[in-house]
Amino acid sequence: MHYIWWIVWLILLVWIFILPYNIPFQKSQKDSPLDILKKRYARGEISKDEYEEARKTLNSDR
Repeated sequence: MHYIWWIVWLILLVWIFILPYNIPFQKSQKDSPLDILKKRYARGEISKDEYEEARKTLNSDR
């Protein structure tokens, strides 16, 4: 009976710590530079002029 509890705890720990990293359809890609730029503008880290200039630069690289 003692071994069964160890197996239950092991399964529980695997379920909590390992399985969340392998969830299908989970966003695993990093943000694109344009996404990062949009987030910085939304947080107020950069001005509208800086945003527009950086956006034009990023779009011209494509």
